[in-house]
Amino acid sequence: MRVLSGIQPSGQLHLGNYFGSIKPNLAYLGKADESIFFIADLHALTTLQDAEAMKQNRRDIVLDYLACGFDPDSTIIFFQSDVPEHSELSWILSTVTPTALLERAVSYKEKAEKGIAASAGLFTYPVLMAADILLYQADLVPVGRDQKQHLEIARDIAVKFNHAYGRTFKLPEPLIREEVEVVPGTDGQKMSKSYGNTIPFFGEEKDIESAVMGIVTDSKGMNDPKDPETCTVYKIHKLFLGKKEQQELADRYRAGGLGYGEAKKMLFAAIMDTFGPMRRKRVEFLKKAKVVEEVTREGAKKASHLAGVTMEQVKRATGLR
Repeated sequence: MRVLSGIQPSGQLHLGNYFGSIKPNLAYLGKADESIFFIADLHALTTLQDAEAMKQNRRDIVLDYLACGFDPDSTIIFFQSDVPEHSELSWILSTVTPTALLERAVSYKEKAEKGIAASAGLFTYPVLMAADILLYQADLVPVGRDQKQHLEIARDIAVKFNHAYGRTFKLPEPLIREEVEVVPGTDGQKMSKSYGNTIPFFGEEKDIESAVMGIVTDSKGMNDPKDPETCTVYKIHKLFLGKKEQQELADRYRAGGLGYGEAKKMLFAAIMDTFGPMRRKRVEFLKKAKVVEEVTREGAKKASHLAGVTMEQVKRATGLR
């Protein structure tokens, strides 16, 4: 069984990345025969056009992955752009992809509405994502409920290609992380770097504290009972707690006497306690000057071998070989 997952280097990793992708993916390590994790830097170009920021983000995200517990000896970690077959297959798949399929992509509409430039790259984003998945003949792709459409589009494109040229791609199955809710950002919307509402877990402590204290709440006073299910502070905090602790905290909200200021301080403490060991581990990795280059270079070699096998099949099927 081969499991594949990717993440964009479009800014500091945040709690949404951790609970929505990193933590569940770590749980899959050891269960899959082969685990592939790539840094989707080509995708990041749709929102990030700053060369120096891109370089820094790419490096940081590898360090973050290593600090969180990804072991390059048991999984393949690489930069998407280091394996040119991603772009090559994306173009080939685009020739069988109906524009109507892309027009239905919810993520494109949402990002355009948020003011992100409606570029051709953003519009064809799902085709490159399909290439990312199909290139490695992945069996399972871990996704949250809000990302399921991306995999459905990849499957649709694979069906179109297989119908035109004969069965070449296996249809990947979604591994829906039902236990993972959409992590809310500081404004109550889905936490996303695109929306500027994130809470980082690495970086400066004061920046983390500032983000937490900036979470938007209603105007209820300290003694007023509060509904935890509609409170962004609680929704984030409960991700760090077990079922019993979640219930106890929810009861405190409902009983009154817990002000938002105190609630935010409790959340901040939970973040620092949880990520403290990872933050210290990251500092140690920073001392190893070539660790990022070594990990991604070896990862790209392994990924390129797998990608080459698929592209040979694609080229023979399409008559390009």
